[in-house]
Amino acid sequence: MQLNFSAENEQFRREIAGWLEANLCGEFEPLRGRGGPGDEHSYPEQRKAWERELAAGGWTCIGWPESYGGRDASIEQQVIFHEEYARAGGPGRMGHIGEGLLGPTLLAFGSEAQRQRYLPGIRNGTEYWCQGYSEPGAGSDLANVKTRARFDQQRGRWLFDGQKTWTSNALESDFCFVLARTEPGSSGHKGLGFFLLAMEQPGIEIRPIRQLTGTSEFNEVFFDAAECAAEDIVGDPGDGWKVAMGVLGFERGVSTLGQNLLFQNELDEIVRRAKANGAARDPVLRQRIADAHIGLRILRCNCLRMLSGNAADGTLSRESMIYKLYWSTWHRNLGKLAMDVLGPESEILEDGPYQLNRLQSMYLFTRADTIYGGTNQIQRNIIAERALGMPREPRG
Repeated sequence: MQLNFSAENEQFRREIAGWLEANLCGEFEPLRGRGGPGDEHSYPEQRKAWERELAAGGWTCIGWPESYGGRDASIEQQVIFHEEYARAGGPGRMGHIGEGLLGPTLLAFGSEAQRQRYLPGIRNGTEYWCQGYSEPGAGSDLANVKTRARFDQQRGRWLFDGQKTWTSNALESDFCFVLARTEPGSSGHKGLGFFLLAMEQPGIEIRPIRQLTGTSEFNEVFFDAAECAAEDIVGDPGDGWKVAMGVLGFERGVSTLGQNLLFQNELDEIVRRAKANGAARDPVLRQRIADAHIGLRILRCNCLRMLSGNAADGTLSRESMIYKLYWSTWHRNLGKLAMDVLGPESEILEDGPYQLNRLQSMYLFTRADTIYGGTNQIQRNIIAERALGMPREPRG
């Protein structure tokens, strides 16, 4: 586990920090600290313009090979980029699902034709992706997906029927990668395919889901004879589970260090509020703030350890398997701490219905942290069965 960076990498840090200082200003100044989980509804078009600005400066997809528009940046440099981006208050990335999840997946599992078709739009900040995994009966139990994909031999196209839910940014996305069942009667991990679908077509309906925060970054997506070309399946029919697990491995990639700094920004805001309203004089709250700081440092150390063991195909190291359980529980507790620091003010809306301040919005959204992306119960099963080799939980 590396805790320090070389002189060359520190020069890289100064380069990206300087670029952000020079460019995250003017028309982009209002975007500082906006977007991301719980705030995805903010400035979508301006953040897409920011994606194009990043691309023009060569700061998208920096870990990709140069042959596909990246910089071939090392793991250390990618970590530095995400740290400095968060430190500068860079807005939530509209292209993060394409850049961080689909792009590495196509590099690992996709065909050359798929890479040539889809990677440039991600790299240039002109095409955006969402993730079609969860369904009403297949959330944490992802292998229970029911969405069907059948191949129409006459037309040479895949046709889809079914439903996905909790689809982040579906209304802002051009494409969706979809896990669907290709083999009728199959169950579990078998008989699945991984597909690339255009969102703008007659067979797709998107219905926003209103959240506690009053916003709707999550959506339901319905497929009614939606379609994609024959060549838009990644791998072969039946390979869907392998590809989907690769995506989940890439999800625990270098951007996790940037997430840590976003958490640090939230903790800093809690400390600022505690000093301003006198909550910092309460010894119990002071201890909880100190515990939050310690927990965040532990999270960063494990991230560095995790990144040192991640494979190129997204295979999770054992260290990676504890990450979601740890950060989601820590962040949920941070939301509770924020409300206790605010005291009675936490129950007051400042400017009318759903006009939440930063900490109120953070608190409400953190209630979902231990549910989405795999509940804490499911995460403990993964740790027990896949990391520790314990017997599988009895299935009904």
